[in-house]
Amino acid sequence: MNSVEVQEDRRTVDSRVVLGIVAVGVLLSSLDLFIVNVALPKIAEDFAGSQISGLSWVLNAYAIVFAALLVPAGRLGDRGSNRTTFLVGLGVFVLGSALCAVAWNTGALVGFRVLQAVGGALLTPASLGLVLTATPPEKRAMAVRLWVAFGGLGAALGPVFGGLLVEVHWRWVFLVNVPIGIVALIIGWRLLPSTRGDGGALPDGLGALSLIGAVASLILALVKGTDWGWTSTGVLTSFVVAAVLAAVFVTSSRRHHSPVVDPALLRLPNFALMVGNAVLFNIAFAGMLLSVVLWAQNVWGWSALKTGLAIAPGPLIVPIVAVLAGRFIAKIGAGPVIAAGGVIFAAGIVWWALAVTLTPDYAGGLLGGMLVTGLGVGLTMPTTFAAGTAGLPPQRFATGSAVLSMARQLGLAVGVAVFVAALGSPIGPDATLEAFQRGWYVIAIAAAAAGLTGLAARMPRPAVAQATAVA
Repeated sequence: MNSVEVQEDRRTVDSRVVLGIVAVGVLLSSLDLFIVNVALPKIAEDFAGSQISGLSWVLNAYAIVFAALLVPAGRLGDRGSNRTTFLVGLGVFVLGSALCAVAWNTGALVGFRVLQAVGGALLTPASLGLVLTATPPEKRAMAVRLWVAFGGLGAALGPVFGGLLVEVHWRWVFLVNVPIGIVALIIGWRLLPSTRGDGGALPDGLGALSLIGAVASLILALVKGTDWGWTSTGVLTSFVVAAVLAAVFVTSSRRHHSPVVDPALLRLPNFALMVGNAVLFNIAFAGMLLSVVLWAQNVWGWSALKTGLAIAPGPLIVPIVAVLAGRFIAKIGAGPVIAAGGVIFAAGIVWWALAVTLTPDYAGGLLGGMLVTGLGVGLTMPTTFAAGTAGLPPQRFATGSAVLSMARQLGLAVGVAVFVAALGSPIGPDATLEAFQRGWYVIAIAAAAAGLTGLAARMPRPAVAQATAVA
């Protein structure tokens, strides 16, 4: 898109309207990464003969396809139109949700979840591309922080909404997306700014396929490692396939005139650093969410709904902290804010390791750590994305944001695997406090490491100026 077109869109469409529309899609797709977990037992009851192990693919298929398609989908938006890509993605996601709600067996439900994931992968990078395009440079840092905050809310509030909806019927976990998504589609069709991509040559087909295969194989190995065994043929083969395809992707990207991911992106200020930070911090974030769900439900014996409500206070403060973080960025810079967020998040996890007991005590045990980790998320995640996207050229907004989103998904998958490995077995009422403490210390180390990687981040002057204006 040329500068004239961008200016015209800004005059006719308020960037806050664009953020509000795309936030609906981001929130729905993020919710669906986590909301279905609490519905699996009820689904197993409805589908006679289904086993939880088989139904796990309702979760795994979504995670694998979503992560694998993010970057090719971002490149598609940058080449064509982020508006069109977002609306198509939202439409596919809504269709997949409606079909999931009427699924008649496990196979159909898994297939329709794949359709949902395709839609989510299309809309996610395009949504941030639209926000960046419609927002003046001096206001982009705040817009990105809010965009990330919506995604973080969806991830952490999934168990809350899942627990509430399952009380009615598990099909409402999917059906609720339909009316909300249709309204967002109608409003988006009318109000989202028209965008034109770079219109260049078709992206590297071999590179796109090898990247999809590499990410899918890696996520498969991570999510099934515990079930299949880390030294099983299936897991080891998946890791080998991921490594080979990653090598093919790198080689093809270096030689092709239109790579899916331009190697120059990795040389942009902050970008590669923030990719690494996104992986590390989301290892800790995934471990945190999994640990509190397992502890509350399996050790304290709480219901899914009660567990979700116990989690809620942390995520609810994330958007507030994300907005207020601009004041700190203006004064001390993005790097120290990210570092502080990582350390604070780690402190919240250590809080649990020191305060939680086998006797249920929410106020004295879980609540304090939940609030502290929420503070860490609000400081780190939005600032990481803002710093990582600050130097992106307009013609690579969606691709760059897709790489960061893919790094986040990889971190989430690794985090679950790392926490389960640190916890050991059994994962149930007989799990010892010492086992959970071990897992909490491991993810606290990952959060602190994420903070260290953020120290070198630097926000460009327009973003700092915007942070000052907010303050």
